[in-house]
Amino acid sequence: MHPTTLLGRATESLALASLVQRASAGSGGALVVEGAPGVGKSALVAEAAASAARHGIRVITALGVESEEDVAFAGLHQLVHPLRERIDDLPGPQRDALRAAIGLSEEVAPALHLVGLAALTLLSDAATEEPLLMVVEDAHWMDRASLVVVGFVARRVESDPIVMIVVTRGSDLRLEFAGLPVLQVDPLTDGVSAELLDAVAPDLGRQVRMRVLEEAAGNPLALTELPLALSSVDGASALPLGPLPLTERLERAFADRISRLPAGTRTVLLLAALNGDGTTDESLAAAARMLETAIDVEALPQAVDAGLLEARTMGFRHPLMRSAMHDAATPTQRRSAHAALAAELRNHPDRRAWHVAAATSGRDERAAQDLDLTAGRALRRGGFAAALAALMRSAELTEDPSALADRLVRAAELALELGQVAIVDDMLDRASSLDLTARDQGRVAWVGIIRGGVWTRGEGAATAELAEMAVEIAATEAVLGLRMLWGAILHCMYGEPGQEARDRVAAAADRMPVPADHPLLVALRALCAPVDRGRSALESLARQQERLPEDPEWDGYLAAAAVTMGAPVLGMRLAARSLDALRAQGRCSMLSGAHLLRAASAVHLGDVRTGYLAAEESADLNREIGQVIVETTLFGVRAQIAALCGDPRTEERAAEAERAAIPLGLRTALAHAQMARGQEALCQGRYGDAFGHLHRVFDPADPAFHPWLRFYAVSGLAEAGVRSDWAEVARGIVEELTALGEVTPSPALLCGLRLAHALLSPPEEAEALYRAALDSVPADWPFERARAHLAFGTWLRRERRTSESRAVLEAAREVFDALGASAWSDRARQELRAGGTSSPRQGATVVDLLTSTELRVAHLAAQGLTNRQIGERMYVSPRTVSTHLQRMFPKLGIASRGELAARLASTQDPHAM
Repeated sequence: MHPTTLLGRATESLALASLVQRASAGSGGALVVEGAPGVGKSALVAEAAASAARHGIRVITALGVESEEDVAFAGLHQLVHPLRERIDDLPGPQRDALRAAIGLSEEVAPALHLVGLAALTLLSDAATEEPLLMVVEDAHWMDRASLVVVGFVARRVESDPIVMIVVTRGSDLRLEFAGLPVLQVDPLTDGVSAELLDAVAPDLGRQVRMRVLEEAAGNPLALTELPLALSSVDGASALPLGPLPLTERLERAFADRISRLPAGTRTVLLLAALNGDGTTDESLAAAARMLETAIDVEALPQAVDAGLLEARTMGFRHPLMRSAMHDAATPTQRRSAHAALAAELRNHPDRRAWHVAAATSGRDERAAQDLDLTAGRALRRGGFAAALAALMRSAELTEDPSALADRLVRAAELALELGQVAIVDDMLDRASSLDLTARDQGRVAWVGIIRGGVWTRGEGAATAELAEMAVEIAATEAVLGLRMLWGAILHCMYGEPGQEARDRVAAAADRMPVPADHPLLVALRALCAPVDRGRSALESLARQQERLPEDPEWDGYLAAAAVTMGAPVLGMRLAARSLDALRAQGRCSMLSGAHLLRAASAVHLGDVRTGYLAAEESADLNREIGQVIVETTLFGVRAQIAALCGDPRTEERAAEAERAAIPLGLRTALAHAQMARGQEALCQGRYGDAFGHLHRVFDPADPAFHPWLRFYAVSGLAEAGVRSDWAEVARGIVEELTALGEVTPSPALLCGLRLAHALLSPPEEAEALYRAALDSVPADWPFERARAHLAFGTWLRRERRTSESRAVLEAAREVFDALGASAWSDRARQELRAGGTSSPRQGATVVDLLTSTELRVAHLAAQGLTNRQIGERMYVSPRTVSTHLQRMFPKLGIASRGELAARLASTQDPHAM
């Protein structure tokens, strides 16, 4: 950028300079530089990079190229290539993931976030020797997989001497999703524009000068390029009379320069424009093939003289010049150029496949097959977006109807994985118009029901038909059949398809031609009929604890089944068992779900701190992934956590869950929201309100009704009813559920029913029933026992047996305090005060002093893990771990990590991670 222009960019330059200074000072950060084409973003960044280099900061760059937007990890390859000698020093799983992603090995597809962790570790280790400035230019053209990794790293470099600057044209939703701060670069002011134009073109006439300033509209590139375009024509006539988009004006200026070049030079430039980040030698060789004559590098100086190429790099001076080359060629010329490049790229199968496809008009099965293979290789590297693009183009070229159906459905499945709903619908519509096999019909149905995500009434027949189709498919493809059955069961879990559909789904699960002890089938059978097969299902789930699953994902299904059936302790154990393996494999989607299940289990167990930490970790991971069902369910779980600890934001969180869940018909989140409201009202003594909120979970006509989650609210409903005017309604519901309790040994239902019977009983029967309720609570469910103690102690006090009530109420208060269930602790203290006993509030504990991230770091460090090991578990750099430790030591009043274990133990928190 011209020095005059930089004077008009003082604010932007200062922002970038300040960011670069952070690297010199030993910390880091990231920034997206955003603006229209030609406003000077790249020049500002180049100035910052030059300043960084002068201060001993190593600069590493990557450039997004339009023609490589569908090549998985093309951008990441550029970023890590300068550090490739360090890759073998990474921890094994990270090393293998990164090598596979950038094509150095043929390993099976690495999880995208494991690739991100590998890149973060690589950069963090390199930054210990010299600070780094990572510059990503033209990010709007970078492949999605690379941008996900860029965003992953950018959010985690605050504590490392690493600065990342991402330059993009306009806003990019993929970067907005990353949540990075944005520096908006606007056009130059009128005064600075005039100074720049006078500096680069001092001899312009007055009228021409005014026209250039008007047409450039503060765009630095236009101010420098339009005078060059005018130099070859007479006066201002080269400028259009009417206003046109700036990009079109400049492309016309570039096209004029292009037309004056020799044919050989134009051909090389066209090939370079189409060859993305390919080499000059490739473009020259392809040009010689097209022109059937030798072409060498001497063809390029004239393009440099015309201001199209940089003399040092022989790359285009601006992306618009690449676009102008593309648009200046005819479709026939472009197809010929792609064909010539394909012939030169026989050792690069993925790039060659795309060029072959671009050179093809009409259908070509061989070209379609090549792109299908490219999609497979992209998937092995974790490039889902690149694989989707390849499959979609492959489908356009496909001649064979059966192959077309397969490719369309696979594309729909990938689009579903990426959350691209419009593409899912398009692929399904096209596939449905074909003569599909039973297998493909099932796949289409499965994608359709998952894509819908609206779990309302009226879809029972489709749900049952999908389950029955799954049985047929499983005879030849067990995994696909189980997957389809899971799609049907999701509707039963989250929605209300009706009893007839539920029965048909359960019958289909019984007929699945899969070994009965297969973990996934065990989980699915439990989920589709948690009451009818309750006893055998719980026994099968419990046996799975003794069996190490081949895939840690299966534990997620098993945990979901256990929580659904009212066995939260078992659910917690199964979900926790999968964490280490999922972390090691970088499967963040499954890991987020496992933490959500831990959070839900902890909520039902009244364990606020464990639930809070698990929910925060699930939310952190889900921000990378964007799973709508996980996010919406988390809103409901967080509302319940708030209710447990007396957080005044309970209603706000419940309303948030409701807003997200109602459009989806997601009954689980709605039920969590109502149970949170009911619990808050119950703890505040608003018994009528509590009954109203909780009753919705038991009312089949209400959107918040849930046939299984209501098990956890039985005793709360009974207490609210007996303390208000709704005792008879509560008694009728309890009697109805008592019949279910005879069928299933669900701990949540049985404990809730026994306490409900005690609450609703006449005085002469109550004591025996309260003691029976206490005896029935499992030893590993202290919150439920404390609730029974609270109810029994309250009854004793009201029966004027004050001295007996104190010990019972103190037992409840101690457990509530230990679990962090402050709302319930306050209830116990109120009862104690009513009985004449003071019970001061618990002071702040260690876990109350730390943030959720610090607490997770503290627990892991107390277990003896190194900073690198903690970083691998939490997907952050070792230096970030060190920063968290340094921040928490003063809060805890300790000087070293060796004191952490004792300090944490002093909180009497039995639920370390």
